[in-house]
Amino acid sequence: MPRRATKQTKFLMISAVAERFEIHPQTLRLYEREGLIRPARSSGNTRLYDQETLRRLEIILTLTRDLGVNLAGVEVILNMREQLDRLRQDLDQALDAVRREFAERRSDVARQHALVQVRGGALVKREP
Repeated sequence: MPRRATKQTKFLMISAVAERFEIHPQTLRLYEREGLIRPARSSGNTRLYDQETLRRLEIILTLTRDLGVNLAGVEVILNMREQLDRLRQDLDQALDAVRREFAERRSDVARQHALVQVRGGALVKREP
């Protein structure tokens, strides 16, 4: 389902995007049909391109123009990038949970059971 434009986001119309990237508007429509980009739509159903869509379009054009990747390959690469981003987010969340758990356990350790005691900021040899 197409996204609807919001008033807070800046958008470009298809003609401005085509001119900016030196591509035909039909190419943009093709990328949309292939599911590579998903421009928002105005209430009049005009395609509107936000910054996120423009960044994605830059990646697509780099892959096709500079690296010679076909559209099927572009789709695979974009899907892998999205999956990698999700995995990074999951890893960050897991690391945050481990850090929180470590901090909680560290604060719960009884100081009298430590191998080296600290008194008044100085290390003290522990007596057996």
